[in-house]
Amino acid sequence: PAVLRERRTAELLAEHCRWEYEGLPYWGGEVDCCINAWTLANGLWLGADVAGIVDWFCEHRLADGGWNCAWVEGSTRSSFASTLNSLTGLLAYDVATGGTDATHAARHGGEEYLLRRGLFRRLSTGEPVAPWVDRFAYPFRAFYSVLAAAEYFRRASVHAGTVPDRRMADAIDLIRAARQPDGAWIQARRHPGRTWFEVDVPAGEPSPWLTLYGTRVLDWWDSSTP
Repeated sequence: PAVLRERRTAELLAEHCRWEYEGLPYWGGEVDCCINAWTLANGLWLGADVAGIVDWFCEHRLADGGWNCAWVEGSTRSSFASTLNSLTGLLAYDVATGGTDATHAARHGGEEYLLRRGLFRRLSTGEPVAPWVDRFAYPFRAFYSVLAAAEYFRRASVHAGTVPDRRMADAIDLIRAARQPDGAWIQARRHPGRTWFEVDVPAGEPSPWLTLYGTRVLDWWDSSTP
């Protein structure tokens, strides 16, 4: 980030870029939780003023504890993906700045939303919310999987100095079950969208990045959980 800061990347984005949604200022974010989450994390990395996005997340958490990008269309129920991405942005803020009472409370509420559901189950039936929960793909982008969620909780745990929450146990079993005999994890798919350059393997091949994340999550869980 030091190189990009020397080149005034954050300032140039502020001067020349606006969102398609109502032409809102770049570092002010827009109305999509996932977009705002990654804008928040990137802005912190570049040293931009992202205080407005932080406040936005604290103000737009839904009554059930999480977030949903479809809130602007009237949705009142949180989404697994929107909640995970929102948590990722807020964790980046808390790590970089120490956070505030408001961000700590927002993160706790969002974490509880996922943990009450074991990271992948419907609260109403206990069934998996969708077949994609254990289809692992890298880059994660804004898509949800139990591996991406477990990586968030690992980083949050390391930051706070806490042990893993036992409600993640079934999700960890899904991650462990996907590990191949040689210790690798397989790229399940490639997410749609323009890619400037490749950072991982095609679908069906052993993925170095998924193997890194899977190994790191299991090491954290196994070393901290009786």
